[in-house]
Amino acid sequence: MIGVYAKVQKATDTVRDTFLIDPAVVLIAVGVVMFFITFCGCVGALRDNIRLLRAFSFSLTLVFLTQLSIAVLGFFYSDQTRQAVGTFVKKAIVHYRDDLDLQNLMDYIQKEFKCCGWNDYTDWSWNLYFNCTEGNPSTERCAVPFSCCTPIPGEAVINTMCGFGVQAQSSLEADRSIYPVGCADRAVVWIESHLLLVGALTLGLALPQIAGIVLSQILITQIQDEISAVL
Repeated sequence: MIGVYAKVQKATDTVRDTFLIDPAVVLIAVGVVMFFITFCGCVGALRDNIRLLRAFSFSLTLVFLTQLSIAVLGFFYSDQTRQAVGTFVKKAIVHYRDDLDLQNLMDYIQKEFKCCGWNDYTDWSWNLYFNCTEGNPSTERCAVPFSCCTPIPGEAVINTMCGFGVQAQSSLEADRSIYPVGCADRAVVWIESHLLLVGALTLGLALPQIAGIVLSQILITQIQDEISAVL
């Protein structure tokens, strides 16, 4: 419902290139999948319906194997994974001013990871408004979003113009006002320094799915045994 509300409430929906990376679309897709799985599991268990329980077990197994495959491929093909994520981030940067959800997502990532752009802060030239070419008439030419700026201690009001003209500066000069490091390197450092947390989250996602698969199979076996006993 949140995904549908977010999609409906958008002022414009003309950016087709961002459809697959739209957070609202992702929420809708995840919500539909979760509703289908939980519906099959709950109704199947209440009604002793073998078909629904098998659909529940199959769907949960498919989701688990998909997650496992993504994790394995991401580990063994780290360069390709980094390139794929980089493509996503590039689209988010390109459409930063076109999609409010992507804008909020990029601002959140940059503030939390203390980074700017994907490789570095000059990646914001991918955006039409921030492009640093001389012929760009935008007032935000050579700028970066305020989420790239390093916070000033005691600052009560955020200066949204703190990143203006930064792309025209060298890395040493930019380091005085923004995070010059790209989010790609920051993400790698964060994962390496939080391996225990990543492992715990992975285990927390996997265990309920495995338990659901096992319990549904046990219930299916019990129902089949009861049917056989009656016959």
